[in-house]
Amino acid sequence: MYQLKLNVDFIIIILENKIMENVIMRKIEDILNKLLVQLFNDILQIEEKSLKNTEFTDLSITEIHTIEAIGLDRSRTMGEIAHDLRITVGTLTTAITKLIKKGYVERKRIEEDRRVVLVNLTSKGEEVYKVHQVFHEEMICAMLSNFSDEEEQVLSKSLEKLNTFFEEKYKSFQ
Repeated sequence: MYQLKLNVDFIIIILENKIMENVIMRKIEDILNKLLVQLFNDILQIEEKSLKNTEFTDLSITEIHTIEAIGLDRSRTMGEIAHDLRITVGTLTTAITKLIKKGYVERKRIEEDRRVVLVNLTSKGEEVYKVHQVFHEEMICAMLSNFSDEEEQVLSKSLEKLNTFFEEKYKSFQ
């Protein structure tokens, strides 16, 4: 009888520990979810507010990110840009048309295959790109100034894993 009582007590302790572990995990999951949502929203808000302090007040954050996806290096196809932005070519076409009207982007078809549309930045678009890059560089430098080298490495590895997860999630919807 004494042995049975010990076994029951032991099982109760194990169950209580499992329940506590589940509660802790749910709290951690809630905290991580709130942090991810808050970080995403905060970064967008900071970008919007910093954009208002430039001469490019005619651009939305979405348009800035479209300019960023086009890049400086070379002309890119609409398909490449749409893929990077995770939007349809139709949605991108609307955005590119607005950016052309504002003077930030040019679009042209290649002679070898008229179906292929290439997009590149104008000098005005390149200027926006560079200003936005400085914003990101300053944001990252300021953020990392609060981290030790070891914390930077842990953060980098964690974000790489998080990025891989979202990449795979995105691919699963294709």
